[in-house]
Amino acid sequence: MAFFEMAKTAIRTVVSRPATLMYPARPGKKTGLSRGHVVIDPSRCISCGMCMKKCPSEAICVEKDERIWRIDRLRCVVCNSCIEVCPVKCLRMDLQYSPALLSHSGLETFLITYVKPERPKKSETGENADA
Repeated sequence: MAFFEMAKTAIRTVVSRPATLMYPARPGKKTGLSRGHVVIDPSRCISCGMCMKKCPSEAICVEKDERIWRIDRLRCVVCNSCIEVCPVKCLRMDLQYSPALLSHSGLETFLITYVKPERPKKSETGENADA
């Protein structure tokens, strides 16, 4: 009986179309759940380091003093943890896959350009009440 089931499956695969896509000729399907690579907006990053703490593969490094954000693309497992924990939402997942790397050139460095807005000066209520 098992032989007939195997033969039926073999004949069906010979007669029908292949289940896989011819990738270089036709690009793969991308959905909302597809993950490509992490992208940062350096103008919104506040150097909090939460993404670095949450990264399970330690692919992200934040140097607060030098205002540098680094990611090692070869260590990144594209788990989306850094994006979920970012308080200012400066990280996002791009749907484009990054190309394959042949050497260890996967380290990308970004200079954080966020400028903290100035707080409004407090007015002294004692002087204003007398006037």
